[in-house]
Amino acid sequence: MSKLARKPLKIPAKVTVKLESNVLKIQGPKGTLEKAVPGGIGITLSPESITVTRSSDEKNVKMLHGMFTSFIINMLEGVTEGFKKELELVGVGYKADIKDKSLVLNVGFTLPVTMVLPPDISAKVEDKQTKLILTGIDKDKVGLYAAKIRAIKPPDAYKGKGIKFVGEVLILKPGKSAAGASGGAAAGGAK
Repeated sequence: MSKLARKPLKIPAKVTVKLESNVLKIQGPKGTLEKAVPGGIGITLSPESITVTRSSDEKNVKMLHGMFTSFIINMLEGVTEGFKKELELVGVGYKADIKDKSLVLNVGFTLPVTMVLPPDISAKVEDKQTKLILTGIDKDKVGLYAAKIRAIKPPDAYKGKGIKFVGEVLILKPGKSAAGASGGAAAGGAK
């Protein structure tokens, strides 16, 4: 049995959980999330907990069991606390701005890149317009939108310029001058 699904999941206060026509609906102070229950997975609700069961021990059903349990855990956390992703713009003149429900990024291209913000994700710009904070109740949507923003200008391998997650560790490559410094001196002395 999945390690996540061994124990019933506790329903936090101020959260209501309903199972209607094979769709699990979780409503809390921050909003409502829905997820269709896959085949082979059973949901048992009690006033204070959710229990996830599976119909068989087939490999696919076992994988769905653990995955769906983690979805429920993320849904419970999302409707009570929400999720946050922070991005950092590194480079001279790189900045972010929010205009008319759109995100405008100046990241070294000729024209700024404009992305429409999804209705269930909010964005905030801090630190002289170089730090972007995305928040929402759906972990998948917040993470996917943050990854799309990062994909516009990923950090380069030499100077680290671009869009990166806050706390992301970059391993920078040495440039040509660092690699050729020892070999160039030896070659120059042979002349």
